Order: sequence, then C-alpha cells, then structure tokens
Amino acid sequence: MSVAASPAAPSNLRLVVPASAAGTAFEWYDFFIFVPLSSILAKTFFAGLNEAAAYILALAAFAAGFAFRPLGALIFGRMGDLIGRKSTFLVTISMMGAATFAIGLLPTYADVGLLAPVLFVLLRIVQGLALGGEWGGAAIYIAEHAPVQRRGYLTSWMGSAAAFGLGGALLVTLGTRLVMGEAAFDAWGWRVPFLVSAILLALSLWIRLKLHESPMFQQLRDSGQQSKAPYRESFGEWRNLKIVLIALFSMMVAQGAVWYTAFFYSQFFIERIVKVEPGAVNALMIALVAASAPLYLFFGWLSDRIGRKPVMLSGMIIMALAIFPGFQAVTRAANPALVEATERAPVSVVADPADCALQFDPVGKSQFRSSCDLAKTVLAGAGIPYRNIAAPAGTIAEVHVGEVIVQSADGHALDAAALTTLKAEIGGRIRAALAAAGYPSMADPAQANMPRVFAWLMVLVLGATALYGPQAACLVELFPTRIRYTALSLPYHIGTGWVGGFLPATAYAMTVATGDIYYGLWYPMVAIVLSIVVTAVFLPETRHRALDGLA
Repeated sequence: MSVAASPAAPSNLRLVVPASAAGTAFEWYDFFIFVPLSSILAKTFFAGLNEAAAYILALAAFAAGFAFRPLGALIFGRMGDLIGRKSTFLVTISMMGAATFAIGLLPTYADVGLLAPVLFVLLRIVQGLALGGEWGGAAIYIAEHAPVQRRGYLTSWMGSAAAFGLGGALLVTLGTRLVMGEAAFDAWGWRVPFLVSAILLALSLWIRLKLHESPMFQQLRDSGQQSKAPYRESFGEWRNLKIVLIALFSMMVAQGAVWYTAFFYSQFFIERIVKVEPGAVNALMIALVAASAPLYLFFGWLSDRIGRKPVMLSGMIIMALAIFPGFQAVTRAANPALVEATERAPVSVVADPADCALQFDPVGKSQFRSSCDLAKTVLAGAGIPYRNIAAPAGTIAEVHVGEVIVQSADGHALDAAALTTLKAEIGGRIRAALAAAGYPSMADPAQANMPRVFAWLMVLVLGATALYGPQAACLVELFPTRIRYTALSLPYHIGTGWVGGFLPATAYAMTVATGDIYYGLWYPMVAIVLSIVVTAVFLPETRHRALDGLA
C-alpha cells in the first residue's frame, strides 16, 4: 500500500524552500565558522603543543564534530521518521546554535590548561550530533513538497544553503578582522563570529516555526503507517540496507572527498602550506563560495533534464582529473618564490629511518628528541616540502638545503631546559639556511597571481557542485517515505562526516609525515576513484521516481 501526497502549491513552495534552505545556511554557518579560525584556535586551545601538532590537533577537533554526525543521524533520523520532520529540525538547530555560542565564551589554554581543549572538543561533538539530524530533515522536507519535474532544482537549494553558510562564516570573520585589526582579533576578537550565532539562531527558529509538517509524512502518520522500527527496517532488511550501502559508496564517499577538498582542505593548504596571508585566503574563499552558489542550482536543474547519475558522475570525474594539477598550479600561482626555491635548492632530510618518528603528537607527550625528529619538527612547522633520504644506522640527521648542509643533534640525554635550547639552536640554523636559499616565510602578495588561483579552484568547485547539486534529490528518491529520514541520513553523514570531516587532519598529517606537500591528496583521490566505479556500476537513475511508496 502507498500513501499519496499531492505536490505543494507554488505559494507554499515559496515558503518551504527558502525557510528550509535559510535555516540550513544558518546551521552550516555555525559548523563552518571553525574553518577560517583554525590557525587561531590551534594557538588558543592547544597552546601546549608544538606548532605542527597543535595545528593537526585543531583539525582533529574540527573532525570530532564530523565523527559524531552519523550518531546524530541515527538519533534524529529515527525521531524524524517517528514524530515528524519539522519538530526534529527545530531541535537540531537549537542544539547547534547553543553549542556555537558557548564556544565563543570558552576559557583558553592559558586560562585553564587542558580543560580548554576538552570543553572545545565536547562542544564540537554537540555540533556534530545536531548537524547529523539537520541536513536530511531539510532535504526531505523540500523534496516531499516538490513536484517531480522540479525536485532536483528545488532540493539543490540545499547546496547553495551550505555555500551561504560557509560564505557567511568567512564574511563575518573577515569583517571582524578588518574592523578590529589582527592583534585584537587574535587576542579575543575570534570570539565574535561564534557569539553572532545567537542572532542567527533566533532568526532560524522564527523562520522554521512558520512551517507545517510535510504533507507526505502527515498523511503517513494519519493513516498509522509510519515506521515503528526505523533502524530494523533501514538496516536489518537487505532490500533497504543494500540501497544504504550503494548510496554510501557511490555518491557519499565521493561527496566527502570532493566537497571538503574543494572548500576545506584547499583553504588549509593555501594558508598553512603555501603561506598566503589569512585575510587574503578568507577573501579568496568568499569569492569562491559566492561563485559556487548558482552552480548548485544549475546542476540540480540539469539533473531534472538529463538525470541525477550522469551529472554527479561528471563531477567526480572532473575532480579526479583536476585535483593534483590543480593544487600544483595553485602553489605556483600563489607563492612562486616557494616553487622556485624548491627547484633551485631542494630540501632533504638525510637520516637513519629508525631515528625518525611520525611528526604527529596529538596529546603533546612526544618529546621529539632524536636528531631526525628535531630537524623534521622545524620543517613541518614551517610548511617546507622535503624528501627523505635513508642514512646508515646511528647517523646524526642532516638537513640539506641545496648545497648547504645543516647538521642536527641528538637530544636524548638532555634535560628539558637543555633540550629547549637545542631545539631553538637547530631551528635557527635551519631557518637561516632556508632564508638564504630564498624560501619565503610568507607568500609575497606582489608576486601572487590570485586570479589564476581562483580559476583553478573554480575547476575543483565545478566538480564539487556537479556532485552536490543533484545529490539531495537522488538520496531522497532512493528510500521509501516511512524510513527516509533514518536511511538517508546515515550514509550522508558517514560520507561527509567521516570521509570529509577527517580529510583535512588526515591529509595534513600525511603531508607532514612525508614532507611531500601533495601527498595528502591521495586521501581524496582514492575515495573519488572508488565512488566513480560504484556509481557507474551500481547506482540507479532516480529522477522520475515517485516519493509516496512504502516499499
């Protein structure tokens, strides 16, 4: 038996789409505000660690919110299938706004020590749980109101909403920076973008309280046919679990890799590795996000004409072809002096491999006392690309900067004070050799070709928006009404939450560990290739499907 539901009248759609999309934009603002503040938050909440470890752990804290998104999807997906779409996303947006506002009030590491990062991570987890129930509810709400011939276009407003959320986060951050100045912003002004979320929360609740329940779910509930066991039906019955797995390994694994590489890792890469000034990076990303917003709508509209699958598959292929040449071109355009220095005086670390540890210290306990580690810590902190050359066992590590050789030293026998002095001495000699070889401490704005940087990033964004634009419609169309919220939300948030959320920290850790600034790109590349195969072979076309089936 099926439950029929008429598409919403055009007048109702004029409220449903903007209300759902605007609320989602505000909630994504709350989650994305971390991105332009990552460098400051690393120093504020993880000040007890070395520079590279603090930055990686700050990215890991960012990922912690994503890690709990699948749990939020299960909690709020079940709630949405049992009690309704509207009530559920009112709860999630309230949680998100309250957690974001609270981050703006947190004490720093200098104030309370380790309690500061603990509280910060806990609030990121609350954000992740809330977002786990947000996107699916809003996408379903729009789709269950939309006429079938416009479903791809109308649900693609969810992609633009995410862009507006990220753009708002960047605009508020850049505006606050410009008004306050860098010194005040670093000291306490970073709190302002978090505190602004209180205003956005009030607006979001006011808009969403004007909505009514989805007519499709309302008829399902009135007939007493809503699911009593969404988990069992979604994941315990093979006919539904099979679709969950196909959704995950086709579009959602790719979504996490493609979108978060284009909009998140690119920002970390340009600021942290390419050494472009943070304000310029914020301005670049604002322009990128603004340019991306209409592309979601175009690709959603296109999927209503030619199908969801070919549009999304083309986005994956574009990204797979462009990711390595794109990031290499961005480096050359944004910091040509860095590229010239690496070609003229390449850096190598010549060391006994057994003497070298992974340059990743998430709890600040590693001493990095070996000669190899003392050398690599300096290079990792400076974002300098290098290659590893194996030396005989027992060899004291050397850093080769072109023809210049800087010898490191072993610090195992030293006390804490002497080790600190040795680190400073080795770091000073390495940095002096780098400066003499022309390695810039920051990218020179006068030499940077930012239009070329923007053009290459837009190629990546083209792939991301082609995948994301039709995605909401395709996911909604894959699952029956009675379990749609639960079954849709879990693969979405595993893909975006785990594959995408862990991408910046993992890719950066891979880069630091190897010295190859492009090595971290293999993380998204492998995910994209996997999804291209699964999408091409297993994902069905869904654009003409009705949404009122129970099977």
